[in-house]
Amino acid sequence: MISKRRLLAGLVAAASTAAIARSAAGRSPVISSGELRGSIDASAHGVVPGGGETTRRNLQRLLTEAAGRNMPVYLPPGDYPMSGIDLPDGARLIGIAGATRLLLSGFGVLLQAENARHIELSGLIIDGAGRAPAGDAPALALFRNVADLVIENCDVVNGARTGLHLEACGGRISRNRMTRAAEYGLYAVNSANLTVADNIVSDCANGGILIHRWEKGRDGTIISGNRISRTGAGNGGTGQYGNAINLYRADDVIVSGNHISDSAFSAIRANSASNAMISGNHCTASGETAIYAEFSFEGAMISGNLVDGAANGISVVNFNEGGRLATIANNIVRNLRPVGPYTVEDPIFGVGISAEADTAVTGNVVENAPYSGLAFGFGPYLRNVTATGNIVRDAGVGCVVTVVEGAGDTIIANNIFQGARRGAIIGYRWREASTGDLAKDSAERFSHLTIEGNRVS
Repeated sequence: MISKRRLLAGLVAAASTAAIARSAAGRSPVISSGELRGSIDASAHGVVPGGGETTRRNLQRLLTEAAGRNMPVYLPPGDYPMSGIDLPDGARLIGIAGATRLLLSGFGVLLQAENARHIELSGLIIDGAGRAPAGDAPALALFRNVADLVIENCDVVNGARTGLHLEACGGRISRNRMTRAAEYGLYAVNSANLTVADNIVSDCANGGILIHRWEKGRDGTIISGNRISRTGAGNGGTGQYGNAINLYRADDVIVSGNHISDSAFSAIRANSASNAMISGNHCTASGETAIYAEFSFEGAMISGNLVDGAANGISVVNFNEGGRLATIANNIVRNLRPVGPYTVEDPIFGVGISAEADTAVTGNVVENAPYSGLAFGFGPYLRNVTATGNIVRDAGVGCVVTVVEGAGDTIIANNIFQGARRGAIIGYRWREASTGDLAKDSAERFSHLTIEGNRVS
């Protein structure tokens, strides 16, 4: 049992200790948020909001000194108009997300770095203010040959060209917001194992995330968990622009788990990109083909995606250009349209899934495809295609397959076709239907076709 005397003594001692602590705290210097971060507070070195050219020079000098000491620079909240900041190797610039704004005041790039091992930016607003860049400045922020580039939790906005432009860079671009770029949100060429993850990209005039190479080869980029919306095609064309995610000549790229809506052309377009893995993406309201693997590629795995609303759903084509070797499995494709974003002679829109060479099409569900649910080959360009275990509902034709001389082996088996208005399986010669319903009539006269076990209702 505790006596009253002992209890009172304890309370007095505690009160005395608290008073001493308060007194010591009152005498202690205030610790800045920059010091808490273990960084150099830029405001203590003449870098102040609205400080003009003096602030720019002070920040440039501070970044160089801090990189030499392997320390980050903390930039407090405020607007800092400037341009042409060169980030030295080892530069780490940290702000407060949503509050620290670098505002383009000139006509070149705002931030740039070249030939560096590590550069890190965090918690910054990089704002182009809509100022037209001079000369060949391609972007608000330009990085060349940075082995480990880390940009996270930044806003990249109002670029009169592209937001972020990367050449021969690796590293991680994550949890950023890239909006209102007059060209692209992110353009990365000749990357080396880059990761682009969990970003928000919206309202970019010609493209969202572009992964390109100057020559076809291994790239290894991972594009995952991004939310991309309202991608325009201000420069027009028939697919060069207007894609939320665009791969060009970049091999061994993974595109997974992205949420993509309102793309002027494709949600995901892989042009001459081999060994692409495109899985688990949510693609709505695409203006043209939602998911595209085209031209000179070998290897495309397209699985588990949802496509709702597009001119065409999933296309794996251009065998005439060497496009081959794919699986298209377990996707849902629905609500397609017979019109696209451009006018050409005899366009083909309203197709669910198209394939041409060395491709297995299995376990997919296609619904509401005005032209056809499935389409295999074009003219003689068809080889080694199997279509098994698919469901097609409410289509103009359930499955279109080429019967032009020279077409290769194709198996269409054990699928369900319901509500195919012009027939379940129809042979085409180029763009013209040339057979009856091959699901009901004998297809033996076409030696390249095996059609069996399909259910039609």
